Amino acid sequence: MDMADDIYKDIAQAYAAGAEKAPGLKSRFTAAGFDPAAVRSLEDLTRLPVMKKEELLKIQRDNPPFGGFLASDLKDIGRIYVSPGPIFEPALSGSAGHGLEMLFKSAGVGAGDIILNTWMYHLVPAGLLFDEAAQAAGATVIPGGVGNTELQAQIIVETGVTAICASTAFFLTLADKVIETYGRDAWKVKTAFLGGEMGDWMSKRRRIEADYGVSTWAAYATADLGLVACEDGGEGYVVHPDRVVQICDPVSGAMVAHGEPGEVVVTARDAAWPMIRFGTGDSAFALESNEDGSVSRISALQGRVGAAVKVREIFVYPRVVEEVVIATPGARAAQAVVTRENDRDMIRLVLVLEDGADVSTAEAAAAEAFKLHARIRVDGVSVVTELPENAELLVNNKDV
Repeated sequence: MDMADDIYKDIAQAYAAGAEKAPGLKSRFTAAGFDPAAVRSLEDLTRLPVMKKEELLKIQRDNPPFGGFLASDLKDIGRIYVSPGPIFEPALSGSAGHGLEMLFKSAGVGAGDIILNTWMYHLVPAGLLFDEAAQAAGATVIPGGVGNTELQAQIIVETGVTAICASTAFFLTLADKVIETYGRDAWKVKTAFLGGEMGDWMSKRRRIEADYGVSTWAAYATADLGLVACEDGGEGYVVHPDRVVQICDPVSGAMVAHGEPGEVVVTARDAAWPMIRFGTGDSAFALESNEDGSVSRISALQGRVGAAVKVREIFVYPRVVEEVVIATPGARAAQAVVTRENDRDMIRLVLVLEDGADVSTAEAAAAEAFKLHARIRVDGVSVVTELPENAELLVNNKDV
């Protein structure tokens, strides 16, 4: 029996047993005519309709706190996290970071490292998950949380912090405060585990690496599932071995062709908190797939499913505009605007360039990058002096 057979056997056993403990889960299976014990392959698993996060929220409101989906005894629940909605997510005792230690090990961070963890420790899981995962990888953790910039800068210098877990914006705030207060030589941090953000995040990471002498790392994790996938030095994110990941049509739930963007749908191997065919609402595409068709490596997230705009039968995601910024010499920012003119979808790029950048070179590079990543041609490229602060990467004016 190979690894693929093993994981489907485990899913069959875990979710058949879980349905006997979780009436909400059993109702979901019954309504779909789905027998979890019969799962032997990805094809079998795909017979279960995708459950959206919005559906889980409604189920929990109707039957709080867990909607009848808890397949464990309450005594086995170490914590209850509360995500926006609110959605309640139980965490089993001893679940040590829900797989996030894989990220620290990929980055070579462990014993001998001191990590300042600035993620919030209250209600949401980020702070505690990073804390537990870093310790599981052998590192020492300082639970900094958010805020207290001056104190945390002092902590970085005086304790010899070697790695920081933070949002991109707060990392920059801390780094600048250390350098401003203590001088450049006091900055000894070598690794940054950063949270994603809107805009040209990947190009911002490259600037951070150059300006602050750190390597940057990121993971794709959700409160419901823990780690789904993480960076390992290769392209995109490698999928955690205990997750079955599919890229699916966000409407039908059917798997899309390899390399086509769609919704990230995840099944956890463990059914204690039964996330089976769970639609994350995030969009990505498969970079590498297993023999059974499940995804072993996903792209960087393309955006939320609802953020895509269909242009001439092709879904365009905000991530494409980020790739344009990265690939265009001298580009500081970009925006794509979709309109409908003479019964035809039109999409145009707007660029903001650094002083002295060659306009014609930038326009040509931007058009080529857009075609490469979106698989359609842009209808025009123009240059402006600036875009509004926090401007959307992709604007849909088709109905304006």
